[in-house]
Amino acid sequence: MKKVTFIHAADLHLDSPMAGLKNLPEPIFARLKESTFSSLRKIVDAAISNEVDFVILAGDLYDGEDRSLKAQSRFRAEMERLLGKGIPVFAIHGNHDHLGGSWVKMQMPENVHIFGSKTESVLLETESGAAVNLYGFSYPTRHVTERKIHTYEKAAGGDFHIGILHGSDGSTTEHGSYCPFAVGELLEKQFDYWALGHIHKRALLAENPPIVYPGNIQGRNRKETGEKGCYLVSLDEAGANLEFMETNDIVWHEADISARGITDFDGIYRLLLKEKEKFRRVGKGVLLSVILRDIGLAGQDELDSLHSNLLELLQDGEEDESSFVWTTKVQVLEEDSWERGDLAGEADFYNELFQVADGFGPASEVLEPLYGRLPARKHVSTLGKEEEALLLEEAERLLIRLLRN
Repeated sequence: MKKVTFIHAADLHLDSPMAGLKNLPEPIFARLKESTFSSLRKIVDAAISNEVDFVILAGDLYDGEDRSLKAQSRFRAEMERLLGKGIPVFAIHGNHDHLGGSWVKMQMPENVHIFGSKTESVLLETESGAAVNLYGFSYPTRHVTERKIHTYEKAAGGDFHIGILHGSDGSTTEHGSYCPFAVGELLEKQFDYWALGHIHKRALLAENPPIVYPGNIQGRNRKETGEKGCYLVSLDEAGANLEFMETNDIVWHEADISARGITDFDGIYRLLLKEKEKFRRVGKGVLLSVILRDIGLAGQDELDSLHSNLLELLQDGEEDESSFVWTTKVQVLEEDSWERGDLAGEADFYNELFQVADGFGPASEVLEPLYGRLPARKHVSTLGKEEEALLLEEAERLLIRLLRN
């Protein structure tokens, strides 16, 4: 029975600037800046230790169209490690590192095949005698919005057929709708595996054959939570076996914690210290964002300390830890004694205020001058619907509290 094994990774975003995170302590920020390279090294380690037949990189190898020399140099060094073990690499470029960009080119080693702007098929004969047809294309420009699946034509012969595609299945709005496709269109091609890229969240769109988003190899902001990595894949006549392999050096997590029933600052502080330890992992760094709900502190001094001192206390000493848990943010949602209906009946002013709040458009509209202008949008990430709702809720609570004090 013929069999092939390979690594499927995507969205490396090498040398990502980690925009908006420079307020981190220098040791943690330096490690975060290095994390994409560390993740790539772990992928190569896994490929070598598992003696895979080849490696697939499904787009966005680099974070920008300028492809920094540092990123290219680090990538080439890792590819040379694979060359030394006789492991070929098949890669495509996506919307971030498209072929239309401008950069100083570094020559890649001979084991690396980069697919061109037109969909092509490449035949690989493995050492075990299996014939594998791999199909793919690189983005010629940043915005490839047309459907390209019709350009994937199954070649005659071969034991296995693997499609490589950087695009969107339409299941999320967090990433641009580039090179859209439907799962059914991929299934119709009767390939043995679809190696996808572009969506940074891991997803198995179909099992037979596998249609797989491995997600990105390293989370780069608080939206990209949880473990990140790649897949070790085995294909034979009976089907496929997929094993997820974690590669991230730093993990983003979010904790939603209730302080209901705790009546003093120290109690809340001790609760958060205990919860923080649940996220600590040997050899990993963790960046933790906390939503703290149901605050019922009676004293104003303790409440003020919650807003002004709690974050600093949770961060204290973590910059010196190799297995750190650095709290990036504590969003305090207080337990309010007022109800909207009561306030609306109390004064016409509150009634008008709530009407304005209910008619308030998406927060993204208010922030559009920030997102829409080039200097700022590099450093500001867009808000999701849940984040917008929390932001508006917190703003309303803060305004009511200030008005009633």
